[in-house]
Amino acid sequence: MTNLTRASVLLAHGSSDPHWLEPFGQLLQQIRSGLQENHARVELAYMELAEPELCQQIRWLVQEGYRHIDVLPLFFAAGRHLRKGVPAMLEALQAELLAAGLVVSIELHSPVGLEPEVAAAIRQVVVRQLSR
Repeated sequence: MTNLTRASVLLAHGSSDPHWLEPFGQLLQQIRSGLQENHARVELAYMELAEPELCQQIRWLVQEGYRHIDVLPLFFAAGRHLRKGVPAMLEALQAELLAAGLVVSIELHSPVGLEPEVAAAIRQVVVRQLSR
């Protein structure tokens, strides 16, 4: 059974440089191809300097009927953007949606860089590079 109300948004910082953006599009495609057919929808958004911007991506998903949005930051750590800027953006968006009569749950998760597997992968790459 497909979950018709839940979607996830991968959040990257953003850049006007298409070379910087390219790996994120590739990552999105790899994630989608690795998911079960019945998994919730996954999209990509940026904080700034690139489209789609986070709030716009969420608005589009809400227009399509999604009512629970998980925001998964593709960041190494939780800096000022993730501690203050993004929560304020999401709070304002939820208020906007509620004023329009839409109850939407938006959950901001911890940055993926804080996951132990990411730290282990970085350690392996650095050790390999230093061992050459």
